[in-house]
Amino acid sequence: MEDGWTFYLAGQMAVAADGSVAGVGDFDAQFDCIFGNMCDVLAGLGLDFRSVIKFTACLTDADNIPDFTCLRARYFPEWFAGDVFPPNTLLIVSRPVKPEFLLEVVAVVGAP
Repeated sequence: MEDGWTFYLAGQMAVAADGSVAGVGDFDAQFDCIFGNMCDVLAGLGLDFRSVIKFTACLTDADNIPDFTCLRARYFPEWFAGDVFPPNTLLIVSRPVKPEFLLEVVAVVGAP
């Protein structure tokens, strides 16, 4: 890839390999599915989470903010190999495309 490229991983939702909604009603399971899928997409590009330069996370319930914060604190140090993470905008939305989705994540990936 040439210098200066950018990818947008938009609309990452908890979609299982068979196309079904993963973890219906389970925020932690949906978080794991979304970030697992993102890991697969990044790997397909020959990249990893260290190439992510910004996240936007959309939650459907403000009550899940502590869950999101806890999961982020648990996984991000491993994924980003340290304690410096990209900026993360956190939004509360009324509903994504399907009501079963509890979380949607958009990532901006840039040249290292």
